[in-house]
Amino acid sequence: MPHGLDHIVHAVRDLDAAAEFYRRAGFTVGARNRHAWGTHNRIVQLKYCYIEILKVAEPENIMPHGARSFSFGAYNRDFLARREGFSMLILNSSNAVDDARSFESTGIGSSGVFNFARQGTKPDGTPVKLAFSLAFAHDPASPNVRFAVCQHHFPENFWDPAFQAHANGAKAVSGAVMIAENPTDHHIFLKAFTGVNDLHSSSIGVKVRTENGDIEIMEPVSFRDQFGVSPAVEGEGMTLNALRFEVADIAQAEALHRQSRIASQRHVGRLVIPPDVARGATLIFETANFG
Repeated sequence: MPHGLDHIVHAVRDLDAAAEFYRRAGFTVGARNRHAWGTHNRIVQLKYCYIEILKVAEPENIMPHGARSFSFGAYNRDFLARREGFSMLILNSSNAVDDARSFESTGIGSSGVFNFARQGTKPDGTPVKLAFSLAFAHDPASPNVRFAVCQHHFPENFWDPAFQAHANGAKAVSGAVMIAENPTDHHIFLKAFTGVNDLHSSSIGVKVRTENGDIEIMEPVSFRDQFGVSPAVEGEGMTLNALRFEVADIAQAEALHRQSRIASQRHVGRLVIPPDVARGATLIFETANFG
């Protein structure tokens, strides 16, 4: 079954400082949440997709990887030992158990389903129950990014328009952008992971249009030409480098950035916050016509 974007993990070393950056960039940022396995997060929620700003806060509680289990905490700890940035791309799921079986049958996953629950809080302070099931996937050629799908068991308690109102005018995540020296080397993985068979290849790279945003794999030179940022290439395979946001008015977002002293820059009709400002990530603001 095809999947759309659900969330992106932005691994950082200072959670509150990263949250303050997102706030200055014009996003509404949620309160700190704690996980039993040693990570803390704060959420930036958009329509049907969110950014999970994540820190390893209690390393003594991190569990190691198992023979058939993926340790979310251990992976992000090891990622942060190298750098900050987008560490995981996670799509939505209506049945994580079925997806785990599908990933195993296509050779991109061998972990069991990971289930967890925590208490959330509505904008008015009302506590609500949240629960999730994740199935993990892995492209062996790409050690610097991991993948998963996430099933929300109480979506009505999680998604809330009050959390999706942002001063910069961001409405939705219109796409996630990965980089690889040879994008077509990863099209088989991308088809198996997304469940979408109709991939679009061009001189820029490979793109899959999901029900909830695009997933693109670009060559580094194409990324630079499109967004004005020269990405650092880490070894072989894919890395997750950028998020594209749909905004109603780029000038509004730019004015807010100037006021907040966020060093964004215009490039080919887009507004871009480069990775040296955005803690290893590239944030791209564009109007709907860039989809």
